Amino acid sequence: MKKIIISLFIINLLLGCKDEPQYLVKIEGKQLPVTEAIKSNIEIEDIIKPYKERTEQEMSAILSYTAVNLVRTDGELESSLGNLMADLCYERANPVFNSRTGKNIDFAMFNYGGIRAGITQGEISTQNAFNLMPFENSLLVVELSPKKIEELVNYLIQEKLAHPLSKQFNLTITKSGYELTINNKKIDPNKTYFVLTSDYLQTGGDRMNFFKEPIAIHKLDYKVRNAIIDFLKETDTIKVKLDGRFRSEN
Repeated sequence: MKKIIISLFIINLLLGCKDEPQYLVKIEGKQLPVTEAIKSNIEIEDIIKPYKERTEQEMSAILSYTAVNLVRTDGELESSLGNLMADLCYERANPVFNSRTGKNIDFAMFNYGGIRAGITQGEISTQNAFNLMPFENSLLVVELSPKKIEELVNYLIQEKLAHPLSKQFNLTITKSGYELTINNKKIDPNKTYFVLTSDYLQTGGDRMNFFKEPIAIHKLDYKVRNAIIDFLKETDTIKVKLDGRFRSEN
């Protein structure tokens, strides 16, 4: 009898150890508000302190000066900040492009939404540059056909926003259509155009599909933010104005 009881016990034990499939039956979440009541870890603070101080010092470094507020809303189809951004990117990128290809960029174009912050009157710091361009977008040049340039123009006319355009590009909306010159010349149907923009827009960002599938793409390995910082470092006082590079006669 004793042997039977022991045998039954062993059988039950083995059956009880059988692997059963596991199922998730409930997920619970708990909100942990970050408040002043949470004590900081002194050891961690001591580790990051020198890095924090160095970052704050670099971000507060003064690069340039502006006598007026620079914003993206002070014009109807162009803006002081948009003109500045497009012109400075052209100025910084064209020597790089020219040294590699022997050609010059025809004009620069970026998007209105890409300007993330204005610059108030006074000293301009590195922090201002990061606020203006917080993304890791890089500059590149696309080679476009006249047909693609026409699509670009139609996009601008439909959008009616102050997209950043460099001074080489001059577009006027007229009652009968539009007038366009690039480097003071009308569009040549037998010429291709080199347009400076960002890698984000080249892939169709902000619905700028005319930048997709260009004749050629030339990557410059130069971030938009770095171009802004480099320009500011070399410019004592910012001078920019609304010059009618994109306007409407209607």
